[in-house]
Amino acid sequence: MKKIIVILALVFTVIFVSNAQEITNNSVSKFEVKVITSVESIIPSGIGRSRIISTNEKRDYKQFSSTQTKDKKKRNKSKREDLRVKDFEETKLLNFYNITGIRFQNIAANDAIISSKLTQMLEQGWDLSFVTSAVESDAGEGDNKGIFITRYIFKRIIE
Repeated sequence: MKKIIVILALVFTVIFVSNAQEITNNSVSKFEVKVITSVESIIPSGIGRSRIISTNEKRDYKQFSSTQTKDKKKRNKSKREDLRVKDFEETKLLNFYNITGIRFQNIAANDAIISSKLTQMLEQGWDLSFVTSAVESDAGEGDNKGIFITRYIFKRIIE
C-alpha cells in the first residue's frame, strides 16, 4: 500500500511540475481550445448513428451567458437558433452493435478513424490536453438506447 501511495505521489509531482513549467514558459502566450466529440451508438441491432463532430465556427460563450446575483435576476434571452452551429464537420463512424450483437470489427474501424482525426489535429499544431468520456446505456426495461461519447480537448498557442 505504501508503494502505491509513493508511486501516485511521484506521478502527481511530475504532472504538477511539468504543468507549472509549461505555465511559466508560456505565461505571455495566448491559447485557443478546440473540442472534438465522438458519439458512438450502443443501441442493439445497429440502428443508431455514430459520428465524430468538429465545429468550423467559433462562438463567444459570453453572448449566451448571464450572471445571477441576489440583487440581479436577469436571465440571458438568447434564442436556441442563435446557439446552433451550422458549419461543422461530421465524420461517419460505425455502431458498436449490429443485428448479431457487439461487433468488434466496428470498434476497430472506429479506432482507426478516430486515430486518423487525432493525428491530423496533432499535425496541425494542436496538443491533446484532456480526454473525457461517458456512457448512457439502457436506462431500464424497454429503453434499448445508449451512446458512448468521448470529448477530445485540444489546445494550441495563438501566434
